Formats: sequence, structure tokens, C-alpha cells
Amino acid sequence: MSLNQHNRNTLFSVEVFPPKDAVALQSIYDNMKYFAALNPDFISVTYGAGGNYIGDSVNIASHIKSTYGINAVAHLTCAGNSAADIDSALKKFKQNGVTNILALRGDLKEDRQVSDFPHATDLIKHILETSDFEVSAACYPEGHPESSDFDFDMQVLKMKYELGVKHFISQLFFDNDDFYRMVDKARAMGIDAKFEAGIMPITNAKQILKTIGFSGAKLPAKLTKILSRYENNPQALRQAGMNYAVQQISDLLTTGVDGVHLYAMNNPVTSSAIYAGIAPILKEVNK
Repeated sequence: MSLNQHNRNTLFSVEVFPPKDAVALQSIYDNMKYFAALNPDFISVTYGAGGNYIGDSVNIASHIKSTYGINAVAHLTCAGNSAADIDSALKKFKQNGVTNILALRGDLKEDRQVSDFPHATDLIKHILETSDFEVSAACYPEGHPESSDFDFDMQVLKMKYELGVKHFISQLFFDNDDFYRMVDKARAMGIDAKFEAGIMPITNAKQILKTIGFSGAKLPAKLTKILSRYENNPQALRQAGMNYAVQQISDLLTTGVDGVHLYAMNNPVTSSAIYAGIAPILKEVNK
């Protein structure tokens, strides 16, 4: 099913994740109305707590579609999963009305080794050859965090495209020039796909360290200055971080990006504030 349900020039979407804690998990359902109020083209749902349990992901994605009529994109990772695991997950998604998949390798851990599908490209190939899911994939404006060769990363991107992926969501980044460089290179390589810019608002110091740790994203001087200036004032840091995200998205929209994917971190207050800051621009570019 097409992700552009509003027939927009520029997509807008949101990501949520299933928490491990039961109380926090219920809050996702309670808060979904606020994410739905942002009128996204779709809401993506990560692959379970810790990336290896599908039940909550299926339920949340199904809830998004059945309750709010919004497209849901379910993340599916192949790290630590056999072909049988993947096929079982796909069956559950299909049975629950979920037709869009974001195919990822997932994080490698000592107790979670790659099995039948070593790379995301292997997972993508399997899904597209054995099912009728619409498959999206990840892209990396600064290069994959485990790779030192950006040109090789772009060849992998092209491989995903040639397998049939027509929609990419980027890893988070803080310097728009990195995203523009990646898209320009992709176009030069003949990759005619939609690229959504993945944006994560930085709202607290702990989040900064965690984010940089798992993504490898670099901090531009302007953002570093914000963090240094307000590190002892959580309220000011939160506001400055949201302002930075609004400015970053505004620049992307003005430049003509295919879409913006907001990493909501399950926080409807932050997401709503950022959406309010970009809504007039998003409306204008989608006239």
C-alpha cells in the first residue's frame, strides 16, 4: 500500500517503539491519538523491545491502521533471526493487516548473531521474492556507522534500489549537508527513489550520549554550542534542542526534500511542539 496516503509532494511520518515496561507500553496506545493528530502519511513501529520480539510491534502497527486509518510501517530485522523466524513474522504482519515493512539488519550483539540473512539486502531480497509487502529500507547520510567507505555504502544503497526498494528512511543526522550530499550522489547513480530525512530532536543530555553512541552521528558546531551553553539547564536545553530540530526540518522542507521522518521517542509533547513549528511550511510545500 502506498505510504503517501495524502498525495503530498513531501511526506511527513513519525516513528514509535514498543517499550519493555508494561505501563510504558500502554502509554503508546494512550498517546497514539496525539501522534495521529499530526496527520502523518504513516507511523513506523520498531521491531519490539530490544529488537527481537514481534508481538508488541504487530499489535501497535495493527492498532494504528485499524483505529486511526493511518498507514503503519513495521520494522523487521534479520540479525539473530532464521528464515523461519522471518517468515513467521511476515505471516503475523499480514494476518494483522500490516502491508509495509522497513527491512533492516539490526544491531549485532554477542547473543544475537546474524543467521540466515547476513545483510539487510538479503532480507529485502527474501521479502520481495516471497511476498507482496511494500518494502522500505534505511540509508545513511554520514555512511553506515560500521563502514569507513561512503562510496561502498552508496553501492549498497543502489543494490537495495535495484532489488525493488523505492522508499528510504535515513539514519538520524544533524547536518543537512550530509543528507543533501547522499541524495545528490544517489540521483547521479540513477537511484530514483524517495528519501525521507530522519530527524531526532535532542532534548536532554543523557539522550545526546546515547544517540551519538548508537548512530555515530557527528555534532555540528552550532549544536555543540547549544549543548555546552545549556548543559546545566534542562528546560533551556530541551527548548533549544527542539528549536534546532525545527530549523533543521524547515531547511529540509524549503530545499525540497522528499520527506521528513520524525523519531518521536514516544514523546507526544515534543513531537506536537515540533510539528507546530513546521506545519505552516509543510502545508506550503504541499500546495
